[in-house]
Amino acid sequence: MAVSGPGSGEEISAWRPGVPGVTEVFHAHFTRHAYPMHVHDTWTLLIVDEGAVRYDLERHEHGTPLGTVSLLPPHVPHNGQAATPEGFRKRVLYLAAGADGPLDASFIGAAVDRPDLVDPLLRRRIGQLHGALAGPGDELEAAGRLALVGERLRERLRPALAEVRKPVPDRRVAASLRELLDARVVEGVDLKEAAGLVHAHPAHLVRSFGAAYGIAPHQYLMARRVDRARGLLLGGQAPAEVAEACGFYDQSHLTRCFKRVVGVPPGRFARGR
Repeated sequence: MAVSGPGSGEEISAWRPGVPGVTEVFHAHFTRHAYPMHVHDTWTLLIVDEGAVRYDLERHEHGTPLGTVSLLPPHVPHNGQAATPEGFRKRVLYLAAGADGPLDASFIGAAVDRPDLVDPLLRRRIGQLHGALAGPGDELEAAGRLALVGERLRERLRPALAEVRKPVPDRRVAASLRELLDARVVEGVDLKEAAGLVHAHPAHLVRSFGAAYGIAPHQYLMARRVDRARGLLLGGQAPAEVAEACGFYDQSHLTRCFKRVVGVPPGRFARGR
């Protein structure tokens, strides 16, 4: 859902993606709006693309200049307003607290003490996650990117975790996931279910697959679907029928993925047969 105020220079876009752990995606451009003190029952993961925000958390003032990642914990009051006359443009993820999300309550104290993180890698991963959450059909990609964002947040909030030797990528785990994806090209599989079936943490699962095959799980699955779509298109089926037969969310999802892999949309590909 997108809402804007004519002439106000302020606009918002908010939606709930079908990705476990993310309760809301919120994009906004504000020039005059100031948030009063309030709380959420979720984690607030915030990046600012233009301008800057100042806010109070636990009676301490903080700010979000460009390049900063801000993580506000659940149930802790905070406010917020533009730090510059031009306002600010932000992207926010509201992440489930507890077992359904990437962070549990044990990280709240660390987040209160250090809510603003200067971490280019984390910021880049968050931007990639927003891209994957932009439309339906990319839930497996979004879940994989969320797993890596959660891992990085845990390492930053509890530095001792980063000192523990990370698990070595496991080819057995990667091979098991590949077999699962091959068996479920059309119906697909979500990352949480895959991790349970393969008996591996989601972040370890994503890392192991990439290390073994040089491609992310979601890219592998989409490549398999596109390959299947090519055959059906050359056989004379219409793109809408092909999208349904190959497991794409809809025809536009097929077009987006097909063009990314093949270089042309499915309609033009089929006309050239």
